[in-house]
Amino acid sequence: MPPAPFFVLKMIKSIIATKLGMGQTFVEGRRVSITNVLAGPCVVTQVKSMNNDGYWAVQLGFGERRIKTISKALQGHLKGAIKEKMAPRFLLEVRLDKEPDLKVGDVVTASDIFKKGDIVSVAGISKGKGFAGGVKRWGFHGGPRTHGQSDRERAPGSIGQTTTPGRVLRGKHMAGRMGGAQVTVKNLQIVSVNPETNEIELSGPIPGIPGKPVLINKLSSGKLEGIIEVQAQVVEAEVPEEKKGEAGAAVPAKAEGEKTNE
Repeated sequence: MPPAPFFVLKMIKSIIATKLGMGQTFVEGRRVSITNVLAGPCVVTQVKSMNNDGYWAVQLGFGERRIKTISKALQGHLKGAIKEKMAPRFLLEVRLDKEPDLKVGDVVTASDIFKKGDIVSVAGISKGKGFAGGVKRWGFHGGPRTHGQSDRERAPGSIGQTTTPGRVLRGKHMAGRMGGAQVTVKNLQIVSVNPETNEIELSGPIPGIPGKPVLINKLSSGKLEGIIEVQAQVVEAEVPEEKKGEAGAAVPAKAEGEKTNE
């Protein structure tokens, strides 16, 4: 059986990117939090076929590293993508449902796939948090602070039943290593695409730390009018102090020492 697919697509609609950092921008007067990524250019390092591998797929390479840092076997695998003694740093596979029109050595850029307003999903490895307790890892509320239970506030509590079943069931939420797993965030939108620098602005956060690879997959086309944004805070200009008259109408405050006709 072939390995589980990363994505199954009719045509190449994915690209490898690295996270640069987060920021904000304005879309039609509304403030939107964004993530800047460097997407491509990616080089095709392998094309898998139904006859040889049992499924259609394209392996993409991104980044650069010296060939002296990789094994001879990997150098042979990447011989069609090595230029000036530099090989791709990251390799990811994109599953397809038919024979692709790409060959080894072809270059895929972000502007070839994405445009402003497209709906995408981003898959990557989340930040590792280390060994975490039940409160942080699963959101346990903990025990009471009163009645002498000073050491039970962040304890997990009971983890099983009695004689039946007489064991802890598989998958029980307990303390353990948190993060460092593959996470996919769906329904993000492309805010902008820069074809010169290959930088993309995505609406919202994505998994992983800056510098690590993520796979951006186009789900559908869209428009920025439907983006989920945060209403920009409008700071109005200061106005002079006002006081209400007897009739309830607002009248400007009188300056100190000003004469009145009463």
